Amino acid sequence: MNFITGGTGLLGAHLLFNLVSRGEKVRALKRSNSNLKTAENIFKFYAPQENLFSKIEWVEGDVLDILSLEEGMKDCDFVYHCAATVSFAKKDKEQMFKINIEGTTNVVNVALKLNIKKLCHVSSTAALGGSTEDGKITEEKLWEEEKDRSNYAFSKKFSEMEIWRGIEEGLNAVIVNPSVIIGAGDEQKSSGALFQKVKKGLKYYTHGINAFVDARDVAEVMIQLMKGEYQSQRYLVFSENASFKEIFEQIADGIKLAPPTKEAKPWMAAILWRVEGIRSFLFGSEPLITKENAESAFRKAYYSNEKIKKELGFEFRTVKESIADAAKFYR
Repeated sequence: MNFITGGTGLLGAHLLFNLVSRGEKVRALKRSNSNLKTAENIFKFYAPQENLFSKIEWVEGDVLDILSLEEGMKDCDFVYHCAATVSFAKKDKEQMFKINIEGTTNVVNVALKLNIKKLCHVSSTAALGGSTEDGKITEEKLWEEEKDRSNYAFSKKFSEMEIWRGIEEGLNAVIVNPSVIIGAGDEQKSSGALFQKVKKGLKYYTHGINAFVDARDVAEVMIQLMKGEYQSQRYLVFSENASFKEIFEQIADGIKLAPPTKEAKPWMAAILWRVEGIRSFLFGSEPLITKENAESAFRKAYYSNEKIKKELGFEFRTVKESIADAAKFYR
């Protein structure tokens, strides 16, 4: 039996689909107020003629509720910990730290208590160090507390530390550090928001560079790592490094709309996030852009996926293919 946290999210839903499609038994944790519609739509998108979604055993609970974790993990062999909060708004820091760090602490402690065979933890490229001299960031790059580190990055770094602590106490675990994940999902969240921005007529682009990966590939890598003899390791999981300009152009092509044509300058973003901060404070609404994601839009980060490709012999889908497939869903 497989136990999954974060099964209603983009990656978690793709992982569930992969496992169920293999005929594996899955039990997924969900909050009492969780909306399963997006996850169900993902299943229908990939397998419209099959009723695979009904094969998931959903259990109510929360990563902050130890009793629900114990009940959910009972009689399970493998745990996939996908649950996390992603936010760049200052007001979300406390709750994000609780879910990402304390939640991971709870998952690790229950896994140890119940003698779970193996755990796979979903971290992020944000938990790695900055660029190296040769320009490529690898799994060996040590964390640096740079001034522009986001609260999200800190939350993922500290959650990783809980996994390493669990490993020291006897937990069999692996960590994956995916980049920006592309796939069918919620247009309001994750990479789905990129598709929504283009659909709304995005005018500006930046030359910032990041790594991107297909949700289906991340799910497949996780399963292969869990089924293999891999342990006490972390792996960067992504397909390509690409500029946001390229990504937005490919999204626009996929959903048959015009791409952004104007280059945004750093000073423009600096003004915008300050204005948005004032508006958010005055009206209590979510800022459309924060200092952290404004800076990330201009940052150029290059990663290396040689470790995962070498150890698994894994071949990733191209970003162009991933965007084209996801665009069919968002259209």
